[in-house]
Amino acid sequence: MNMSQTAKQIAIATAIAFLMLLTRGSHVLTSVALPDASLALLLIGGLYLRKAAWFGLFVVLATAIDFGAAAVDSLQGFCLTAGYWGMLPTYAVMWLAGFWLSKQSNHFDAFKYIVAAGLSTLMAFVISTQTYYLFSGRFPANGVIEAMQHGWEYLPSYMGFTSMYLVAFWALAKALPKLSVAAKTSSSTAM
Repeated sequence: MNMSQTAKQIAIATAIAFLMLLTRGSHVLTSVALPDASLALLLIGGLYLRKAAWFGLFVVLATAIDFGAAAVDSLQGFCLTAGYWGMLPTYAVMWLAGFWLSKQSNHFDAFKYIVAAGLSTLMAFVISTQTYYLFSGRFPANGVIEAMQHGWEYLPSYMGFTSMYLVAFWALAKALPKLSVAAKTSSSTAM
């Protein structure tokens, strides 16, 4: 990997980390609570950064934010139970969807992007919700069938916020190359 590739990856990783801190930590860091963008950011990380080491870094960052928020405000620690381990496969689903997109000839083909984003977000929801209900110790241990009856009321916001960020990212990714060409064209005609 050449120096410009490394610099580009570091810039992308820095932007992802900043946005994760801003949205995931916003409940403690600011008076404005932005919806958590972590799932969308992990898909974007898988798309651009690909390597498992970057994935590990963002899992550690998300975990540090969660435990840090719980240290500042104990109510933020409500979900920090044995079920929290379910976040690892939840995050992996999003990262792998981004990684899969990175292998496509057109990363931003609308159909492939929507399918990858939608399916991975739905899978992430099922994994995170069900591991929480099964392993948190906050609900009767009645088994998988009973656990699957809980948590579905959170699906619209879970899908909605992640979709909002991923659609915005898709639109930006589609627009930036066109804006760059337009800027180059206008600067060359001004000379």
